[in-house]
Order: sequence, then structure tokens, then C-alpha cells
Amino acid sequence: MRFRFCGDLDCPDWVLAEISTLAKISSVKLKLICAQVLRDLLGEAMEYEKILKLTSDAKLESGDVKATIAVLGFILSSAAKHNVDSESLSSELQQLGLPKEHASGLCRSYEEKQSCLQDRLRACSLRLRRLGSVGWRVDYTLSSSELREVNEPLVHLNFNVRDGESDGTVAVPMALSADKFRVLLAELKQAQALMSTLL
Repeated sequence: MRFRFCGDLDCPDWVLAEISTLAKISSVKLKLICAQVLRDLLGEAMEYEKILKLTSDAKLESGDVKATIAVLGFILSSAAKHNVDSESLSSELQQLGLPKEHASGLCRSYEEKQSCLQDRLRACSLRLRRLGSVGWRVDYTLSSSELREVNEPLVHLNFNVRDGESDGTVAVPMALSADKFRVLLAELKQAQALMSTLL
């Protein structure tokens, strides 16, 4: 069977296996755990100790608690990624065997944070590194001890790249001949034109 929250694909086996674990937790506590998982997905700190307290009466092992967090993270982020409304998500989760009270509680949490979650996922997607700044200089060598006449410019570029995970910057220097620089510039302009058509 195909599910919208899985991108119109079959539900992964590990998600099916963890639905029964979710059913062991009360619907109220599941909603509170969802709130913690949503905090994590939105870039805030998740309180793992609070989740451990919420799952203590269900007598879940450490691995089951981690699997619960993982499956909730998958369901919520995947549903947001595929723009699934809360009613459809609730229906699909019930088809997978999650009790109605559990599915409706999970979906209420999802509905409250859906747009924020989509914005966060959009901001984080394909953004491993970002260009901070570019420095350049052109050296024009007239002659050298090796050759009487060189007359060739050399373009020095220095890209300062910001890492997506940490806020550190890394310098990426390079030296190009005039011909290679023209090719690079033409390809960058082509890429920019292509990207502007997508926005």
C-alpha cells in the first residue's frame, strides 16, 4: 500500500514495526513526546529526560525509546516534506495500526507546527555549505627569469565558505589562467540564470 506521508511509496518496514511501540504509550503522553520531537526538528533542544519519564510507565527499553523518537521524527518530517494535511496523516496512521486517539493527538501537534516545520526543512535542505565572501586579485606577469615574455594574467580567487553545521568559515583558494576563469565565469552565469528560472 502507498502512503502520502511516505512520498506515495510503501511505508518502510521499520516504521511499521515501531507503530506497535507507539500504541503502548498513552495518547496524552504520545502528544507530549511529539512536542519534544517537533522541538528537535525545529532546531531547539529536545529534553530527552522528559521523554524517558513519559515512557517509563510503558516499560520501554532504552532502544525502544530511541526508536520511538526516530519514528516520530520520520513521520512528522516526512509528512511536512510531502505537504500532507493532518486529516490524511491521521487516516494513514490508523491504516498502519495506530489507535485513533494516538493518531489524532499526533496530528494535532503536527498541524500546529506544520508551516514552521516546512519552513525549517526548506531552510535546511541541500544547504551543507554557504558562500560567505569572495576575494580576488589578478597578477599579470610581463616576463620572468625563465622566459623573456610571458604576458599572461593569473586570477587568484579566495572563497570563504561557511559550514552548514558549525558557524566556522573555511578559506578555499585557487589560481586560474585567464581562459579557465572565462569558462568558470560563463558557467556560473549559466547556473545563476537557470536558478533564477526556478524561483
